[in-house]
Amino acid sequence: MKHISILVPESSVMQAIADPQYLFSAVNQFRTMSGNKPLFDVKLVGLKKVIKLNDGLYSVNTSHVLEDSIKTDLVIIPALFGDMKIAIAQNKELLPWISQQYKNGAEIASLCVGAFLLASTGLLNGKKCSTHWGFQNEFRELFPEVELMDGSIVTEEHRIYSSGGANSYWNLLLHLVEKYSDRQTAILAAKYFAIDIDRESQSAFAMFQGQKRHTDTSIKQAQEYIENNIQEKITIDELAALVSLGRRSFERRFKIATNNTVLEYISRVKIESAKRSFETSRKNSTEVMHEVGYTDTKAFRTVFKKITGLTPIEYRNKYNKMIVN
Repeated sequence: MKHISILVPESSVMQAIADPQYLFSAVNQFRTMSGNKPLFDVKLVGLKKVIKLNDGLYSVNTSHVLEDSIKTDLVIIPALFGDMKIAIAQNKELLPWISQQYKNGAEIASLCVGAFLLASTGLLNGKKCSTHWGFQNEFRELFPEVELMDGSIVTEEHRIYSSGGANSYWNLLLHLVEKYSDRQTAILAAKYFAIDIDRESQSAFAMFQGQKRHTDTSIKQAQEYIENNIQEKITIDELAALVSLGRRSFERRFKIATNNTVLEYISRVKIESAKRSFETSRKNSTEVMHEVGYTDTKAFRTVFKKITGLTPIEYRNKYNKMIVN
């Protein structure tokens, strides 16, 4: 049983609270109808038992308040509404609780501009994040230590998830359903809610899609080469020669275009591919390591844990679809 806590902050978007509650409850119903046990225990958590939204137009009755002893595997932070600085100030009492749940081992997922509340905890410092495209400049001003992923639909790093703007949070919710259950259940949920579960939006390279929104054709050529040759040990000199640039010029242009160094980009592509193999096959860590071009077990383990927050074995055991829940 996965324990999910959906936060109900002040100045939050009603739909971003109701939609995840509806989705995970529907998945439980799908499983019950097919003779399986429910998978999710969903709670609404807030500072008070009743929280009013939209100037009192809506009221949400929470099932738990922060003082309650709550076991949770996933905390969902819904989108906020209005002035972000005011919304953060209104919900500052939630920040220590979110941080403590993460410290206790829970995963954290922010929907749309819920990323502002998540970033206020400091948990995103030095990490990547997605949010609504219309709030990117404000986000960067408030949280310069967070690497914002332009145009990204779903970003995942160190047990922290975030989504792009508006209804794209459904892609993140379906992504979580797939990870916690299986691909078939996620597809069923997508059909039930009439959501386009485009594989590309949740592919191994989803977090890199936004990094091709530039006009440097030479760098795009290098990116495509990296993604099409995951199993190879690619050098910076090799890539620079491929696009007929000097190494220094190539590295500078690559960083400007992608917001990653060349080596960071290569590592992330390889690890994202490795994650997908762990999720969808019975291959062991050594097999996956060689599949994505690593020959040193320690190096692979170190890079994998740096990006995902888990060792390869921990990740496989947690997310492999072939393990019966």
